Order: sequence, then structure tokens, then C-alpha cells
Amino acid sequence: MISFFRNLFCSSLGKKYLMAGTGLMLFLFVIGHMAGNLQFFLGPEAINRYGHFLQSNVELLWPVRIVLLGVVALHIWSATSLTLANRAARPVAYQQWEPTAATYASRTMMVSGIIVAVFIVYHLLHYTAMVQAVNLTGKDFNAKPEFFDAEGRHNIYKMMVVGFSQPLVSLFYIVGVGLLCLHLSHGASAMWQSLGWKKRPYGPCLDRLAVCGAGVIFLGYISIPISILLGWIK
Repeated sequence: MISFFRNLFCSSLGKKYLMAGTGLMLFLFVIGHMAGNLQFFLGPEAINRYGHFLQSNVELLWPVRIVLLGVVALHIWSATSLTLANRAARPVAYQQWEPTAATYASRTMMVSGIIVAVFIVYHLLHYTAMVQAVNLTGKDFNAKPEFFDAEGRHNIYKMMVVGFSQPLVSLFYIVGVGLLCLHLSHGASAMWQSLGWKKRPYGPCLDRLAVCGAGVIFLGYISIPISILLGWIK
């Protein structure tokens, strides 16, 4: 068991498995989170009930948060460690580098990953911690009774409408989600490669599936702020 963890955390191959495994967990979370958010289109009752379920089950919510935090930390650590190791193995940069096979997403994984991390922190401060200073609306999302429904539940629906009615917030959200999906489009492909699922006969199909999947996730997430900004949802 000790040798297993030593190989996992100390070898390049182990770190690739660790990055792929944590990436898979985060990819599934992104899909699940999107499915929860899209209940917004079912109306206030649905999204408020969903939000109340999450907030009221503390014994479930906090273990999930702690596990997710650990997964994110391991993902960032393994990705950074592998990047630094690759750079150390090539101390002299190419005099003229032509990115022929590498995609834009693959070449910007570290940069997009850092920006996505900043976006996630802001998003948590905005809608989870509900820090008034970051929502740019002057509204306190914890205020009663304005942001609570007739059942005494947090009015998640109204909070999202008010929050995304601020154009700068929506723009930052759309850009952040776009970079997240750019990151996912290459990350999913690399994940299948690291886990040994990407075989030559159907490798290109998996690459296209990764890009299409990232596109669907992007459209799913931005559909909410776009609908609010265009006045379709009030």
C-alpha cells in the first residue's frame, strides 16, 4: 500500500493517473452542477426546492465540499508538478517552435486553469457565500424577506435573476465558463489518453466527443445569464 501511494505521488505516470482521475471527478461534478442549475428554467419552485435541499442537508453538503476541495487541490498539484517536471526536462526553450499538432486548448491549459480557479472563487463568493461586495448590484442576497420565498426558503430564483441582471457579472461568468469549457475540451481528451481508454481506431472520435461535450456544457451554463440579460426571464 505504501509503495502504491509512493508511485502515485512520486512518479510521472502516477501523477498522470492522479490528474486524470481527479479530472474525471471534476468533469462529472460540472455536469451534475449544470443539471441542477438548469432547474432554473422550471421556475422558482423547482430551483428553490433544489437549493433548500442542498442547504438543509449539512451532513451531506459539507463532506461533498471537503472531498471536492481535496480533489481540486490534488488536480492542481499534479498538473503543476507535471508541468514543472516537463520544463525541467527541457531547460533550453526551442528557438523557433511551430505548434503543429497541439491545439490552442492544449497549449493554454495552465493559463486557462489558473483563470478558471479565480472564476470559481468569485462564483463561490457570489452565490454560495453571498458576499454583497462582489455581486455589483448593491443587494444583500441574505436579506429577509426580499430574498426568501413564501415557504421561508432562500429564493434562489430571484437571487439568480438579480445577480445575472448585472451585465459585468454575466460577462465575467460567460468568459469564465468559456475558459472552463476550453480547459475541459482538451482535459477530457488527455484524461482518456492517461487512463488508457483512447485507442487508435476510435481516438479521433473521443477527441471530437470531448469538444462537443464541452460545447454542450458551455451552452447549458450560459443559457441562464443570456436568458436573463435578454429579458426572457424576469
